Amino acid sequence: MGKKILLLFLSLVLVIVMAACGGDNEDDDNNNVDDTADTNDDNNDNANDTSAVDQTLIYARGGDSQSLDFASTQDGESSRITLQIYESLLKFNENSFEVEPSLADDWDVEDDDVTYTFYLREGVKFHDGTDFNAEAVKINFDRWSDPESEFSFADDGYAYSVYGNQFGGFKGDDGHIIDEINIINDYEIQFVLKEPFGAFLQNMAMSYFAITSPTALAEYGPTINENPVGTGPFKFVRWDKEDSIILDKFEDYWMEGYPKLDRVIFQVIPDNSARLTALRAGDIDIMDGLNPDDYEIVKNETGLQAFERETNNFGYLGFNVEKEPFDNPLVRKAMHHAVDKQNLIDLLYAGLAEPAKNPLPPAYLGYNDSIDPYEYNPELARELLAEAGYEDGFAFDLWAMPVARPYMPDAERAATVLQANFADIGLEANITTREWATYLDEITTGVQDVFMLGWSGTNGDSDYFLGNLLSTAGIPDSNSTFYSNSDVDALLAQARTTVDEGERAALYEEALAIIHEDTPMITLVHSVPVLAGSDRVKNYVPHLSTSEPLTFVELGE
Repeated sequence: MGKKILLLFLSLVLVIVMAACGGDNEDDDNNNVDDTADTNDDNNDNANDTSAVDQTLIYARGGDSQSLDFASTQDGESSRITLQIYESLLKFNENSFEVEPSLADDWDVEDDDVTYTFYLREGVKFHDGTDFNAEAVKINFDRWSDPESEFSFADDGYAYSVYGNQFGGFKGDDGHIIDEINIINDYEIQFVLKEPFGAFLQNMAMSYFAITSPTALAEYGPTINENPVGTGPFKFVRWDKEDSIILDKFEDYWMEGYPKLDRVIFQVIPDNSARLTALRAGDIDIMDGLNPDDYEIVKNETGLQAFERETNNFGYLGFNVEKEPFDNPLVRKAMHHAVDKQNLIDLLYAGLAEPAKNPLPPAYLGYNDSIDPYEYNPELARELLAEAGYEDGFAFDLWAMPVARPYMPDAERAATVLQANFADIGLEANITTREWATYLDEITTGVQDVFMLGWSGTNGDSDYFLGNLLSTAGIPDSNSTFYSNSDVDALLAQARTTVDEGERAALYEEALAIIHEDTPMITLVHSVPVLAGSDRVKNYVPHLSTSEPLTFVELGE
């Protein structure tokens, strides 16, 4: 379907929906303007006036979102959408993990290093027309931290594992770092911690901890995951599962003059090559999951532009360590030695990746460079299998992702390469897959044998990787290997509440050495994710995390 036809169809659908639902009651109070609007003006000046250009951007991706409730999912395809709808108290600089104002335009940290006061931006409206204020902030944090909150929706299967990992547990837990949340007035809120916490401000800028309208929580209840209402530059219009999500410009957005786009359509096109074909045909404007082999071609192709994200991830094969024979460390080590990581990179990444030996990107605090990687050694792998009692091999299911991810641009091909590696040591890997949301849901239940997945940093802190993926607290939502080691848990807990960076680094290095020996996963690659877009797209800056708000993006002639 061509872009014009697609847009005409979607516009007709929207007219019908708007007629059925009635109009908005959004307030026009827009007087508070963030300083970042001024600092970005110079970057957003265009020689050509784009006011007459259709400002509907179509962003194509490989899979659908799992949920539009950011705090209860770890899915990057979900955060790509929720970043447009919701905002946190703080945000990250567009080129780094440096913390900047967002819904809070300032903050103070007292000398005790445990008392933080946030000064909230006044005049901000939720998409439903209600006021953003300190009460809304507290209601959201209570929702995530307290299973007894009326908006927790725990009985409906909602879980907030990222909150638990990032803040040391939940209300009533000994490790829960937040002791009190005090509303000073409508636009001042105070967080009192139990002890100093090095990553607190980084966590407050994470998209997981963005603020939902309390009125919407009351109205939609457990269906809030399909009816998101935030303060962000775009408001939710429609979600056609496995097809598209439509967002429209929020006319009462607090940042005057933004967003520039009138509409954003996130379109699912599962195949990488099909997305590139659609881009070349002008049917879409940006595509994620560009095949690395196509990167140099796109860079030099008239009418297109290519983008890079910085290395901030790792891809892995996870073992379900609660299942035989993967509960045996010798089997896991044997399979790790069976994988030729460099060959995988040469075949799939066109030089845009490096082998991974830690479940942590090399630039992160505490990366352990002193450990020896699991070298590619099929002979040693067979010896370890024999020692474990599996000299005749065994068969298992290898779960392959159905979508391109930043750390795995072609999961199907990768699975085939890995299947051949395992066959060389006498193991039969049966490749299986699911739709993306189902894939993520099912691996939390423990039905998988060996599964393909990865992790991208969203706050620049090492604990986000290690605490979510490899601590007992992450089971089952983010820790789908079900790996649990009390020594690792203790080291991560100590690092989480240590302010001194040198001490934190040493604790992470020690934890990584234990994890390496236990090998609950085969660390595969750190990649440089690449994207492509039309040269009509202006001011698009891919963030080194998996997603970025489209606030300043616009379309030229």
